[in-house]
Amino acid sequence: MMSSNIRHQMVGRLSTTQSAAYTGTHAEITNGVGTETYIVRVVCTSDAFIKIDNSPTATTSDVFCPASTPEYFSITPGQKVSAVQSTASGTVYVTEIT
Repeated sequence: MMSSNIRHQMVGRLSTTQSAAYTGTHAEITNGVGTETYIVRVVCTSDAFIKIDNSPTATTSDVFCPASTPEYFSITPGQKVSAVQSTASGTVYVTEIT
């Protein structure tokens, strides 16, 4: 039997949000994340694949990110997030957690 007690863990404060519109061609956020950012919240408006790196180019071989599902990832200050569509274009929203 599953417990009905769901624990939520505090991650940090929401900070700067950037977005990028992706299609069959990858798109990445304009600026690298801040010097105190080690976690990001990523939400894609359509199924997509994402990559986190200094100069990322997302491909369909990268991490799958389902539509409208917030995901949290570790990141290094200065890195960027890139996304490419699975089947439909969309927008990736990246929020820094500080």
